[in-house]
Amino acid sequence: MNRSPHSDTTTEGFRVHAAAQYLPHESEPEARHHVFGYRITLTNVGAPTARLLSRHWIIVDSDGGREEVRGRGVVGEHPRLALGESYSYTSYCPLPTTWGTMEGSYTFARDDGSRFQVKVDRFFLVPSAPPLQVESTSRG
Repeated sequence: MNRSPHSDTTTEGFRVHAAAQYLPHESEPEARHHVFGYRITLTNVGAPTARLLSRHWIIVDSDGGREEVRGRGVVGEHPRLALGESYSYTSYCPLPTTWGTMEGSYTFARDDGSRFQVKVDRFFLVPSAPPLQVESTSRG
């Protein structure tokens, strides 16, 4: 059984690795404000070239509060990935609780105009997750 708080899944020839870490220097626990940085790496492992158009996140805190976030691109970009290419970005997620989960999907478009969804399996926003290299913070 995999006990990693991260996720790694492949849909439509695109692999998505998601990992998060707690950011204590940006959190205020006494104000119920817990910030988690996360890093997403998208890799085209066997699909025709496609461009990321949008994202959809489902964020659930440990009290059962649920938030859905939809938006164009990621961190202001719309990466285009040919076979074998990768794109990584970092962002953050504030929660009112000490842990939660994120999952969702990306909408991509192929050069022929056809669209498809790439799944992001659930990953955990937990203080015990291994550290990441999180350089910047953009709401994803």
